[in-house]
Amino acid sequence: MAARRPAKNQPSSFAWSAENSLWCDEQLKKYPEGRQASCAIPFLWRGQKQEGWVSIPMMEVIAQQLSMPYIRVYEVATFYSMFNLASVGEYFVQVCGTTPCMLRGSRELNEVCERVIGEQNHVSDDGKFSWLEVECLGACVNAPMVQISTKDGDHYYEDLTPEILEGLLAKLRRGEEVKIGTQHPGRHTSDPEGENTTLLDPTLFDGSKAAPITELPNSRPADAS
Repeated sequence: MAARRPAKNQPSSFAWSAENSLWCDEQLKKYPEGRQASCAIPFLWRGQKQEGWVSIPMMEVIAQQLSMPYIRVYEVATFYSMFNLASVGEYFVQVCGTTPCMLRGSRELNEVCERVIGEQNHVSDDGKFSWLEVECLGACVNAPMVQISTKDGDHYYEDLTPEILEGLLAKLRRGEEVKIGTQHPGRHTSDPEGENTTLLDPTLFDGSKAAPITELPNSRPADAS
């Protein structure tokens, strides 16, 4: 794994919101004295939800709250790739690049992000977007997909094509509402396209629904050579 280091530009301080400060107090009550370090990951995650990323001042505050050496919190934050060590855009696009999504066209989704947003970990000039290729997000059945995170939560967008993703980004930039989940018009959640079937359905075995595959979806043509 490549080394993960905090951004060079850091805020001067960090403070919990009133709501999150109360939340932290409640979490600490769940652990016996001397075991507060167990809250390191929940606190980092809550802090990231508040600020969008994990800063050095945030790590220092958490270390003090949990009576831990700062380096211990730093080690946790830099080890787990789910923690953003630099500021992200209002919409943080995470493109799954693991094998199922890669075979279904995630590289083409990367190209859309590079063209529309810029290079990875770059915040667009309007502050709206940043993006990153990540490992499996657990929606392989509807590959390729992305997770888009905001301060309000994380949402999956599945069954994507380059055209669909570019359209989603354009709508988000304009402040329009977008459909969460599968973007396939004939699919509900992760159900099969069309109607549901069971293993007792004879059409699964008689070949009547089979069609010859002439080209893999989202595949690139082979070199003539």
